[in-house]
Amino acid sequence: MIYPWQQMVWQQVQQRWHALPHAILLSGQQGTGKWAFAEHLAQALLCEHVDAHKNACGMCSACHLFGQHSHPDCMVMRPESEDGNARKLLQIKVDAVREVLAFAQLSSHQGGRRVIIIEPAEALNLQAANALLKILEEPPANVVFILVSHHSERLLPTILSRLQVWHLPTPPASVALAYVQEQGLSLSTAQLAFQAGAPLLQEDASLQDLRAQWLAVLAKPRLLALLDFAAEFDKHKRPLGEALDWLYKWLVDLGLSRQGLPALYYPEQQSGLSALATHSPYLWQQLVDKLHKLMPFGQHTLNVKLQLEDISIDYLNLITHKEAN
Repeated sequence: MIYPWQQMVWQQVQQRWHALPHAILLSGQQGTGKWAFAEHLAQALLCEHVDAHKNACGMCSACHLFGQHSHPDCMVMRPESEDGNARKLLQIKVDAVREVLAFAQLSSHQGGRRVIIIEPAEALNLQAANALLKILEEPPANVVFILVSHHSERLLPTILSRLQVWHLPTPPASVALAYVQEQGLSLSTAQLAFQAGAPLLQEDASLQDLRAQWLAVLAKPRLLALLDFAAEFDKHKRPLGEALDWLYKWLVDLGLSRQGLPALYYPEQQSGLSALATHSPYLWQQLVDKLHKLMPFGQHTLNVKLQLEDISIDYLNLITHKEAN
């Protein structure tokens, strides 16, 4: 399906239908419908009777097979979850890419295109990315690669150079809220703000409770409370990257509050943020830089409790060393 905020991009697809590239990167924020767009495009590419707007007919044998996830000319590659461990870094490994390479060399079963979807592309490890690069440099005829990425900056430059990048937008807040209301979904303005406007993210309720605990501690930081939260977070076996994301967004809002600007991610916490807005800009920047360096390791098997304790001490130091505006 195509979401309302993706219509303009689809119109561009229609205009270039007979000159589509062999490798496309759908780039954009997580939770904005890139996967649905990739499936819509893939089905249309395989359909026997697309309509005037290049949408799949939904009636032909190719569409039937696609709807059953059994089309012989379509391959989907995603990282496999291992033992349900949220802290395990999900990767697409080189053996999986070798299967893709073998698939790409086969003849089409239906006599048309073959489509390979890779999502998320940033899950390719170095060996897998280098193996994929070889076929992107010399693609077989009538094979279309659709890569989906939430963090295209993490892709190898050599991979990016072989892809035509299509940026899929994040909808305006009014459009996002109207859509979720039409669908009968539950999403508050505060949740949408935290999700940076992405209306399709589904967050576990237990994580919302855990984040609320973290925000309460950040609003009134004390050393013991910060260390207690680090231990509590560790008990939930969640990846460090989640706590880093929560804190990073808090720091962004803290920086905005110091400049007299409204909070972006936590508007409901505006009063608490404003009360802390006499922090040191220098220490604020140091902590933001530290988070940036840690984020690439947010789902590695680091000592999460120790890392979170260390960051918490830095945060307490930031808040207690105030500077005048």
